Amino acid sequence: MSFFDMLETRSADERAADLAKTLPEQIARAKSTAGYAKLLDGVDPAAVNSAEALAALPVLRKSELSRAQAANPPFGGFTVKPATGFGHIFQSPGPIYEPGGVDGDWWRMGRFLNAAGIGQGDVVQNCFGYHLTPAGMIFENGARAVGAAVLPAGTGQTELQVTAARDVGATAYAGTPDYLKVILDKADAMGVELMFSKAAVGGGALFPSLRQEYADRGISCLQCYATADLGNIAYESPAMEGLITDEHVIVEIVTPGTGNPVAPGEVGEVVVTTLNPDYPLIRFATGDLSAVMPGVSPCGRTNTRIKGWMGRADQTTKIKGMFVRPEQVAALVEKHDEIVKARVIASRDGEMDAMTVQIEAADGDEAAFSRSVIEVLKLKGKVEVVAPGTLPKDGLVIEDQRTYD
Repeated sequence: MSFFDMLETRSADERAADLAKTLPEQIARAKSTAGYAKLLDGVDPAAVNSAEALAALPVLRKSELSRAQAANPPFGGFTVKPATGFGHIFQSPGPIYEPGGVDGDWWRMGRFLNAAGIGQGDVVQNCFGYHLTPAGMIFENGARAVGAAVLPAGTGQTELQVTAARDVGATAYAGTPDYLKVILDKADAMGVELMFSKAAVGGGALFPSLRQEYADRGISCLQCYATADLGNIAYESPAMEGLITDEHVIVEIVTPGTGNPVAPGEVGEVVVTTLNPDYPLIRFATGDLSAVMPGVSPCGRTNTRIKGWMGRADQTTKIKGMFVRPEQVAALVEKHDEIVKARVIASRDGEMDAMTVQIEAADGDEAAFSRSVIEVLKLKGKVEVVAPGTLPKDGLVIEDQRTYD
């Protein structure tokens, strides 16, 4: 199977050298927008020439983007071009508005479709939505980039989906992982034989049993990790060992509620910087958890791999009637130089909520830690000081152990 382009097989040194040129240019573009003018005030774009330098910049969260859009619609001042300069304007739940381009592989989905074996000669039945939200156009744009024809099917009307797939000879499916099974089962009930041999899925969990069911039907199914704001972030190759980071994004894994990168291999929140010149999102927090995998993919693609979706980073939990947020746990850690890491555990003591704060520290004043817990978390709780390296490396900073059976 051929690569999409030569970027996929660059050495680490080549990728770093290219980033040293393209990242400062992107930071400069971002600084030119009204949205980033304040966030990046005082930042010298020329100095942000590596992933390590990028880590010093502030994180942008979707809640902040939403507030900015409400004040300055539709894009909150975070795009280089005005709304009229884009091919599409989308609305996702929130509402959040996203721009979309029609030139080139704007969302970078062609790289994933190529890895899935989709290209010229294929007809893609695109079952992602086309109404308001961008997923349908994201995959259509990618299909155009690899030379495949598209049946813009959207969702629903399963009998018509089966009939159309048969009549046009659809060879590839694009959509959520489970909807393909709905189509296949309906085709079986109708006595219709379909020609699907490839599937490119996203937007939901691809369970191993479902992938195997498709394989048993002769359909190779691969998944990607993409969002409406960022486009394609990472994707599977036929090696099916983790998700390979796209060549035009920078992925960081940070401690939830902070912008601080975790140690390699640890679970944390996915933060993404895009190199899209029209919409330069810098350190955009996805709210998803993942972890970096060591080594490179056996398929020959050399970029960093992540393990895929491992849960949500927004672990906000109500304890004793008060919300405790990951940002507060991060503030607790930052308040004391001795603290390496902290974890809040919500539990039950009889019919009452209880809170335990586990603190990794080689030394320190436990009483001072307790006072800071009250000051920062606004709640009293038991404080346990444990040795550095003791707490699990699972990305959780707030663990809810309560059951109400």
